[in-house]
Amino acid sequence: MMDKYSVLEENLKNTFNMDAIDFETTEEIEPLEGIIGQERAANALDFGLEIKKRGYSIYVSGLSGTGRNSYVNLMCKRKACTQLPPQDWVYVYNFKENTKPIALSFNPGEGKRFKDEIEWMINNLKKEIENAFVSKNYESMKSVLFKQYDDESEKLINNLNGIAEKFDFKFIQTEKGLISMPIRDGKMMKEEDYKSLTREEYEDLRERSSALALETVDVFNEIKDLEEEYQDQLKKLENEIATKIIELYITRTMNKFKFNNKLIKYFDMLREDIIEHISMFRNEDSISNNPLAILQGSSSESFFKRYNVNLFIDNSEKQCAPVIMENNPTYKNLIGSIDYKTEMGVAKTDFMFIKPGALHQANGGYIILQALDVLSNPFAWAGLLRALTTDQVTIEGVEANYGFASPIALKPEPIPLDIKVILIGNPYIRLLLFQHDEKFRKLFKVVADFDTEMDNNNENIIKMAQFIAGQCKKENLRHFDKHAVSKVVEYSFRLTSHQNKLSSRFNKIADIIFEADAWASKESSGVVEVRHIDKAIKEKNYRNNRYEEKLLEMFDTGDILLDIDGEKVGIINGLAVLDTGEYSFGKPSKITVSTYQGRAGLINIEREVKNSGHIHDKGVMIINGYLGYKYAQEHPLTLSASIVFEQLYSGVDGDSASSTELYAILSSLSEVPIKQYIAVTGSVNQRGEIQPIGGVNEKIEGFFKVCKQKGLTGQQGVMIPHQNVKNLMLSEEVIAAVRLKKFNVYSVKSIDEGLEILTGIPAGKKDEYDQYPKGSIHYLVNEKLKKYSKSINKTDKTDEQKKVNI
Repeated sequence: MMDKYSVLEENLKNTFNMDAIDFETTEEIEPLEGIIGQERAANALDFGLEIKKRGYSIYVSGLSGTGRNSYVNLMCKRKACTQLPPQDWVYVYNFKENTKPIALSFNPGEGKRFKDEIEWMINNLKKEIENAFVSKNYESMKSVLFKQYDDESEKLINNLNGIAEKFDFKFIQTEKGLISMPIRDGKMMKEEDYKSLTREEYEDLRERSSALALETVDVFNEIKDLEEEYQDQLKKLENEIATKIIELYITRTMNKFKFNNKLIKYFDMLREDIIEHISMFRNEDSISNNPLAILQGSSSESFFKRYNVNLFIDNSEKQCAPVIMENNPTYKNLIGSIDYKTEMGVAKTDFMFIKPGALHQANGGYIILQALDVLSNPFAWAGLLRALTTDQVTIEGVEANYGFASPIALKPEPIPLDIKVILIGNPYIRLLLFQHDEKFRKLFKVVADFDTEMDNNNENIIKMAQFIAGQCKKENLRHFDKHAVSKVVEYSFRLTSHQNKLSSRFNKIADIIFEADAWASKESSGVVEVRHIDKAIKEKNYRNNRYEEKLLEMFDTGDILLDIDGEKVGIINGLAVLDTGEYSFGKPSKITVSTYQGRAGLINIEREVKNSGHIHDKGVMIINGYLGYKYAQEHPLTLSASIVFEQLYSGVDGDSASSTELYAILSSLSEVPIKQYIAVTGSVNQRGEIQPIGGVNEKIEGFFKVCKQKGLTGQQGVMIPHQNVKNLMLSEEVIAAVRLKKFNVYSVKSIDEGLEILTGIPAGKKDEYDQYPKGSIHYLVNEKLKKYSKSINKTDKTDEQKKVNI
């Protein structure tokens, strides 16, 4: 009877023929370019990279190891190579508002040339202007102006002295200018003469001086006007000389670049500033004029910093658009920063301290970011969204995000942003962002979803072989022979736990490739063979299965109770999967059920002690629904039952044990024993249909290891949902045991089929009188529940009668 439920040997794993591929080793195969089995993601990524509209940034969704990073980088570089390199950017001094540096753009390579040209121009202007003002020509023209001024000044002074004689005074020229001196006995008075004056003489002197001042006001105004006119003429002369030189150099420099309004405006401000500060170019400033100059540096040096050029983004070496993978996307690394230096305890900065971020470096191209990294850095996510929303990058300190004023008053002009952002993360992060961040929904409209598996077909198997060939070439590994490639493909099936799906977790496949090469190297083998793949997998498992070995040891010593022979009522072996990170394995567990008369229903002991998850609790409630549907159509379900996973202390979740628990309940109610040598896994619905579960290979192999350790009898086996047959990729050891009829794998579609396997008794189907056949499992269960119901009703009537008598 049980044979009809047995899974045939050929269905225990996927078998395929590599002979369709004509090669002996991967050395004969062209390495793979691109990615395997990700057509949906590849099409989405290609669309996202093509469309240039705002809001079409790309979120690449998928688990780590699916090749998403390398493929995104490859595709971005391919797209970038079809585009010209973007513009250079420089920051220059703003002569009107010195706290707001100006950003100028240039064709690729011209930014560096602009910096060099401005530096060359300023250095030459210093020399030319300084030389111009010590030249004979300048001195000659200056002498002419001075002589004219001196002659006119002398005439006016003579007029002053003509007036002064009337009041016995004389005007003389001193460092402080013209001063009047009193005359006594034909000579200018000295200090001792003042001391000898009588009061009357002093008052007379003072009155004459006041009168002289009033008399000479107009002449003094003429002298002042003459001096101002001389200074104006001198300044005009200096400006004419300097302007010719300045205009020559500025025109020459401007003509080397393509004109635009901002550049013209900058050169206009530059021209005005140089003329306004022509004295600095004449080297008239001196350290000696500034007591702090020794500590602060030359005032001249500090002044000329305004003519520097901050080469902010230099694309002179680029042949195409940039592709930037920012691995540390902090706010500063993304948006840019303004550095500073400390002088005498004071933070100082200028436009030369403005540093670019990754967005500036990738501007005009592509930037690839890891979603988790961006979200983990304070303000980085907000800064990224702000830049994408405004289409520009504004450099400001982190303080601005807190609403505080920055100690650095510099506010550089924002730079326009033309960039394609590719954000890489897992599906869960995308879901959270989509639900809780409106800006994310508006800005990341393209999703490239990378799957963890792909279809099993010849094309993908050939590409898998090409992938192996590519790894061998790229990493300088030994090449794989055909059978070794076949073993890697088989390992790929095992990763997906599906006979019709290959794994696209290429990082895990690459690990086996590298480790197999290492074992081949240890044997000095020329190529990697099947035994090296087997060794790599075995050793990888051995490095990570310490916990499994400890559990197997406890099964062997009897510390963990598990029966694998005989039959028992209300006791069954369930199967679970434990995951230690790099390694997953199956662990059998004894499940016991006690049923008795009462109204409590099903008591999940794991839930009562808060040791079970929501999904497991749901599975227990489904069992209750099945019992009601099956046995409580004519009388109430008066049942109390307790379910427990024996010796389980780490918690339980999932509904893959729901069918197992139901079998134990039905065994307890029918008092029909269950075969302890058959372990069970599978979910169940309220109609008794068996549903698929995960981890089927690990569960089967876990029970097999315990049976092998205790001794295989040929009766032992595992019962699985029929839908999970396609998921079987069992180890050669288990398959060999099935082949030799030392172990069994059964598949079932319903609880009724499972009951027949576990008890050897038909479950039973209702006849035309709506009755189960006598002796069937359902008949025995139904009779027990009727008995419980009658007993409960009798007890209720007795209690009611007692109340009436009272």
